[in-house]
Amino acid sequence: MPKRILQGVVVSDKCDKTVTVKVERRLAHPMYGKIVRTTKKYAAHDEQNKFKEGDKVKIIEGRPRSKTKKWEVIYEEGK
Repeated sequence: MPKRILQGVVVSDKCDKTVTVKVERRLAHPMYGKIVRTTKKYAAHDEQNKFKEGDKVKIIEGRPRSKTKKWEVIYEEGK
């Protein structure tokens, strides 16, 4: 089964080797059809602590590293 890749923005880099990434999705409301934005935050592993708040990054599913951390940052989008 292929691993999921999500794109988002780093909202917190306070933890050691961990960043919090906010991923925004757009989907149509099931009844009214209006496009609605939903967000979700993921804890992602950042081995070298190189990503800072505001960076656009891509995260990929990986092995569980802790209770809440199951994603890894793969690279930063071009600025």
